[in-house]
Amino acid sequence: MMACQQMTGQGGWPLTIVMTPAKEPFFAGTYFPRSGRAGMPGLLDLLPKIARIWANERGDLERSARGVAETLRSATAFPSMGKVDSGLLTRAYEDLVLRFDARNGGFGTAPKFPAPTSLWFLLRFWKRNGTAHALNMVTRTLDALTHGGIHDHLGGGFHRYSTDASWQVPHFEKMLYDQALLLIAFSDAWLATGNRKYRKTAEGIGTYLLRDLQVDNGGFIAAEDADTVEGEGAYYVWTQEEFERVLGRDDASSASRYFGVTAAGNFVIPESNRRANVLFLDPKKNLVFPKKDSLPEAEEAWRENITGRLLPARNQRPRPARDTKILTDWNALAIAALAHAYRAFGDPAYLAAAEKCLQFLGSSLRSPDGGLFHRYCDGEAAIFGFADDYAFMIAALLEVYGATFNPRQLSEAVRLDQYLTAHFFDPVRGGYYSSSDTGDPLIIRTREIYDGATPSANSVMLENLVQLGHLTGNPDYTERASALAAAFYRIAEESPYACSAYLCGLDDLLGPATCIVIASEGDTQDMNEMVQQIWQRYLPAVNLVVRTPDSVSWGLDSLVPFSRTMIPRDGKATAYVCHGTTCSEPVMTVEDLAAHLDGEKRGDIRGS
Repeated sequence: MMACQQMTGQGGWPLTIVMTPAKEPFFAGTYFPRSGRAGMPGLLDLLPKIARIWANERGDLERSARGVAETLRSATAFPSMGKVDSGLLTRAYEDLVLRFDARNGGFGTAPKFPAPTSLWFLLRFWKRNGTAHALNMVTRTLDALTHGGIHDHLGGGFHRYSTDASWQVPHFEKMLYDQALLLIAFSDAWLATGNRKYRKTAEGIGTYLLRDLQVDNGGFIAAEDADTVEGEGAYYVWTQEEFERVLGRDDASSASRYFGVTAAGNFVIPESNRRANVLFLDPKKNLVFPKKDSLPEAEEAWRENITGRLLPARNQRPRPARDTKILTDWNALAIAALAHAYRAFGDPAYLAAAEKCLQFLGSSLRSPDGGLFHRYCDGEAAIFGFADDYAFMIAALLEVYGATFNPRQLSEAVRLDQYLTAHFFDPVRGGYYSSSDTGDPLIIRTREIYDGATPSANSVMLENLVQLGHLTGNPDYTERASALAAAFYRIAEESPYACSAYLCGLDDLLGPATCIVIASEGDTQDMNEMVQQIWQRYLPAVNLVVRTPDSVSWGLDSLVPFSRTMIPRDGKATAYVCHGTTCSEPVMTVEDLAAHLDGEKRGDIRGS
């Protein structure tokens, strides 16, 4: 893609590259049809011409390709390391303020993407500094997403992006990674605000993931297409006549006002030129129920009745095609998100789905040398894993550990970190290459820090290393995290908006951070009540270890040696609240732990 952008001035998918046997590109473009049409050349026209030029002017093409390769190599040289400080967090916040669309929520103009990692960062910035506008940007954006046509109001989950600035008409493709990243954002917003609307939206994402994307082996398929045989978006849109046929005239009238359905419609199906409606909520105009900030019980029951009738009717339509390949990195994001949502909402189905997927990846996508394969399709695992696969899997394992406290997950995270470091780490400039040193050699090995559709591997690893340092007490992880942050600091300074996931890791690294060890004689009620006190709050800087006889038998002492002396007192679950290398006196009641978490006894739990 970098070569295409350099050679043509633009990029996009699908990508077409023709290269020399040395893998140096000399021709690039995006989509070409099979045969030429509407002034666009087709591949059947282009390839014979390229073959003739290759046969007659090969030397010129090879020189051109070497020039492209050299330019790519120079373009991937990063600036020198920077001195890390919290000022970058403030500058990033100010950058997001400038980009924020105060009218519609979100950042920038159409086409508009949800940008969940920016919302993650703003929540952390609010927690760190108490900056009300940071939280306002998050809630304004999540409200707009929840109400907009980008949200599938019947089936749950979100479409890829909005074609307009007000989130009304989406590109209808539904991607696994979008569901995962937004599930984390809505779960955290629920914990931070207590707004039930965010919980309901998050639960809708969870329902969609488990119902429509998870397959029998436990993995999650990659995506659902925008198109059906009836045209792009036809599966999702409605006319007034269709509402009346399914709901009856009276319910259709109120449901039309609620979901913005009109005779004129707000969307034209391109293939048929038929007008229809993308469902959306306009709190100012179309709500049948007037309460603005949350769904009252009557409205919620009414809405569930309406959607419970519309969804089965929609399911009778021809469904969009499904991309059934299973990708390790995207599945790891789904695992992490479901474990995250389990802690926020307590739904055991989320944790069960996360663990089933984790088991599948461990059994079916493990390479012979102990690494990971990137994809699984039609019973075949293939393509050696990329840095994203490892970074996201480590994050998933840490999230599942945080939900189960099974040291085996922590141990596997440590092992994968060792593999990633051995095969992807750049010992000269720091950071991780996107591809390993074991696969076919490439003309360049890139190190990514910018957020794309998913966070970069280096950003995710920054947070992984910080968490591993807190959970294990091993200072090597924290030192490596500091070096990783410094390696990309100057790049992040230039474009902080594009590095939101890196900023989340930097926020963790800068602290202050808290590690809480709860020691208990077993899976007791008082232990679970202490755990719930932590899980029910938005505490991004708190890491939790639970020490029981079971976890010790599973190897906790070798992984978390500093916890060996932390024992339950007087037969009761006991919490040890540690800030850096200093721990409080043992906390033996749920009330005292809540006081610590709320800052009544210490002022250094972030945001207190």
